[in-house]
Amino acid sequence: MKPEASSLSIAKRRSIWLLSLATFSSMAAQRVCDAMLPELSRVFAVSLGQAAQVVSVFAIVYGVLQLFYGPLGDRLGKFRVIAFATLACSVGNLLALLVSGLDGLLVSRALVAMGAAAIIPLSLAWIGDSVPAKELQETLARVGLGTTLGVGGGQLVGGLLTDTLGWRWAFAFLALLFCVVGALLLDDLGRQRKALGLPGAGGAPAAGPARGPYLAQVWAILGLRWTRVILLVGLAEGAAGFGALAIWAAHLHRALGFSLSAAGAVVALFGVGGMLYMVLARQLIRRMHPRELVRLGGVLVFVSALVIALTPVAWPTIPASLVAGFGFFTFHNVMQANATQMAPAARGTAVSLFAASLFLGQSLGVQLAAGLVDRLGSAPVIAMGGTVLLALGFLFAGALRQREHGLASAAAPS
Repeated sequence: MKPEASSLSIAKRRSIWLLSLATFSSMAAQRVCDAMLPELSRVFAVSLGQAAQVVSVFAIVYGVLQLFYGPLGDRLGKFRVIAFATLACSVGNLLALLVSGLDGLLVSRALVAMGAAAIIPLSLAWIGDSVPAKELQETLARVGLGTTLGVGGGQLVGGLLTDTLGWRWAFAFLALLFCVVGALLLDDLGRQRKALGLPGAGGAPAAGPARGPYLAQVWAILGLRWTRVILLVGLAEGAAGFGALAIWAAHLHRALGFSLSAAGAVVALFGVGGMLYMVLARQLIRRMHPRELVRLGGVLVFVSALVIALTPVAWPTIPASLVAGFGFFTFHNVMQANATQMAPAARGTAVSLFAASLFLGQSLGVQLAAGLVDRLGSAPVIAMGGTVLLALGFLFAGALRQREHGLASAAAPS
């Protein structure tokens, strides 16, 4: 049977493509320090756990500011906030070129996180507002190409430039990237406003008016049982997935003797695996139920994490990183689709709550992983991360089944 043609206009597809570039930049900024942690530990004469603060501080600021950007996007316009936040990320990355100690680098990372926090959640919310429900998960998967490439691209750039030109050049690259993408987003924002007949460069939000006091919105969203399930699973997903990923390159460098460039390149395959899922997402989504997708994702991450943690030789880490990325984004795409539908009347706030949960979980996971690495070693920590994601896959599949039964019972005639 011939697949249905997309109902999205060329202009809207262009906007979605630009949002994908922005999400690439945001995720690259999040992951750029992973492969350079051993070098930062050496340069600043601190432990690996202390150097990992450049990852956890980013995640803390990023997660907390979700609570700010959600309502801001609902009121001022999601695309508008994304464009200006993307430009603002250049400033923090430029600061990293001037710092002389770890504390200065932490300030730089916090400033970048303040801008980057707006990009991914508001992009998802804008898509939820702009794309028909029947095309939503497939469109999220296409935008996810930027996110997944950012995971691998950030680690690859961080490792490669640290090994060759020096770690500061990775931040110079990011400063330029954010500046270019932000300018393209502003240009597209002007085109959108012209198409709608709106004057000037500022003005009303793209999707609806302000919807009541923020705390009242949050309380109403949190009052929904399904919302609480999604937020708790997102918290655990961020802790287990991104927490373990933050020490992946350091494990390859220290346990298996990879150079920082090679370690960054291998871990970048995590993003390539995610990209492979996004390429195949249309077929997988149409052939598999979301319950099957989250179970498959959990199993693949678990097996891959065990290979990374336990292999005594280098070559199995290459397919394992690829498969881990495929599995993680198989799981995460289902989570994203559910998050965008938690509260359609205040979608920016709802998706931002999900992103806050995900990245606060990441911060907790990085801190926990870094502490456990100093005590247990990196291999057990990576294996534990895979085990948690395996359990999450099966638990969330069960939660999806219960929800479907509940909705079916409610819709059945009495």
